[in-house]
Amino acid sequence: MWNYEKRLQYPVKITQTNPRLAQVIISQFGGPDGELGASMRYLSQRYTMPYKEVTGTLTDVGTEELAHLEIVCAIVYQLTKNLTPEEIERSGFDKYYVDHTLALWPQSAGGVPWSSTTFQSKGDPITDLHEDMAAEQKARTTYDNILRLVKDPEVADPIRFLRAREIVHYQRFGESLRIVQDHLDSRNFYAFNPAFDLGK
Repeated sequence: MWNYEKRLQYPVKITQTNPRLAQVIISQFGGPDGELGASMRYLSQRYTMPYKEVTGTLTDVGTEELAHLEIVCAIVYQLTKNLTPEEIERSGFDKYYVDHTLALWPQSAGGVPWSSTTFQSKGDPITDLHEDMAAEQKARTTYDNILRLVKDPEVADPIRFLRAREIVHYQRFGESLRIVQDHLDSRNFYAFNPAFDLGK
């Protein structure tokens, strides 16, 4: 299904460690609006999408979210690479370090572990696409918040790229919602599930 290129979708080259910043950015790995949840959301929803062109969009965006997960992990890894125990303790990274050393593990900035309860796959094209559009806006807002905290241009550059892709994904899901609505016999888009209640 996929062709995997052994390179990041956008380069990450960070020369200065910053474990405090890593603790914030890790939320886009395993936080409630992060890339792990996004990829799982779209790749799960595609199976019950009744329209091939929208299934294709869910597959494309879900796959790209996996690439974004790699970028976020590369940022966190480079921000924490080769830290000394003193740097870890001084930065407040010690709680994460105790459980994971410097390995990547999906959690929010507040330390809450990733959970599939942060996304929904409902089997209703209208419901799922509205969820997808909201998810992209929440991710964009999270990247906006991160950018307000980032001063290092080496970190801000890939974060800006990821933020821009959230906007593109929002637009693609908006187009997908129009495709679904155009397939419906009724203009009452919220009264039934077009994937299940076909006779309505």
